[in-house]
Amino acid sequence: QVRLVESGGGLVQTGGSLRLSCLASGGTLSGLNIGWIRQPPGKAREFLGAISGSGGTTYSNHIKDRFTLSRDNVKNTAYLQMDDLKPEDTAVYICAANLGRVRVAVTGWDHYGQGTQVTVSS
Repeated sequence: QVRLVESGGGLVQTGGSLRLSCLASGGTLSGLNIGWIRQPPGKAREFLGAISGSGGTTYSNHIKDRFTLSRDNVKNTAYLQMDDLKPEDTAVYICAANLGRVRVAVTGWDHYGQGTQVTVSS
C-alpha cells in the first residue's frame, strides 16, 4: 500500500518560492501518476496539475505559468515548484496518486496524502 507524504510547506512572502515534495513510501513512485490538489481555507479543493508515470505534465490554466511539476523515481519523490507566490495561493497542498489514466480532477485518485500548509503573506 503506497503512502504519500507531503513536505516543504511553510510561510512565504508574496513573490517568493517554495518547492513541495511528495514522497511515496511503502511502494515505488515509478509508474504512478501524481496529481497535486489544494484546498484554500473555507473553499473547495481545486486541481492544480498532474505528472504521468512517463513524465508528461498537465496544468490547470490558472497556475501553469508559475508552478512546475517534476519527479525523481529514484528518490520516490514528486515535486511541485511554486514561484511568484500570491496570497491567494494560501492553502493546504495535497498530492495524490493512481495508475492508468491520469486524473484531471480532485476526485478519483487511488491514494491521497495528508497535505502540507502553504501560507503566503502580503
